[in-house]
Amino acid sequence: MGKVLVCGVYLADRDNCAAAEFRELAESRDHQVEQRWVALDLTGGATCELPRPAAIVRRPTPKFELINGLLSDLDRFDFLLVVDDDVTLPRGFVDAFLSYVTKSRFALCQPARTADSYIDHLITTRMPGIDARLTRFVEIGPVFCIHRAAFDILLPFDMRSPMGWGFDLVWPALIERNGLRMGIVDATPVGHTMRKTLTNYSRTTVQDQMDDLLRINPHLPRTQAFTVLEVYA
Repeated sequence: MGKVLVCGVYLADRDNCAAAEFRELAESRDHQVEQRWVALDLTGGATCELPRPAAIVRRPTPKFELINGLLSDLDRFDFLLVVDDDVTLPRGFVDAFLSYVTKSRFALCQPARTADSYIDHLITTRMPGIDARLTRFVEIGPVFCIHRAAFDILLPFDMRSPMGWGFDLVWPALIERNGLRMGIVDATPVGHTMRKTLTNYSRTTVQDQMDDLLRINPHLPRTQAFTVLEVYA
């Protein structure tokens, strides 16, 4: 049995799927799951209440700044699962997903997205008949997982880009430099149909932050990042 830390930020004053996600993530039979959710309530009109929120934040705060604040005892866990509040998880998600993660020896990975999801990068779309793919790309959301083998390499999240833009180009350089593996699990796709990217923040701001991040850190160009190296069926 592994220990899994689930971290998420939910927009408590907007429609979200956080309560349904919380219930599904708590259903694991094979792993010990601890969930820490930050409620972002900018208007005071919260509509979603989860048990024991890690914090209630009432000022605009970048996602990964909030997530970093939840990682003080990360050495207790085997997996970190970062989850947005607007996804639909399949039944039995944690156990099925992590079984493929373990089998594929992924230190960094994500579930594929269902075909009806909002999709920014086609490589993340589920490939029917495939269990998983070894890739050079894992997206920063809506769901991704880091194994403890990569905790010291990828964490804490770099606050040069607190919304995470550019992480998915820096991560493969770090993973490959350290002889680890990353990929996409197609067998347990998640739905991302509630909100489009950029619904709640400025493109100009996050683009500037990403440029600063990439200027300093070794990274892959996009033409190299969107690469599938192996397919498992």
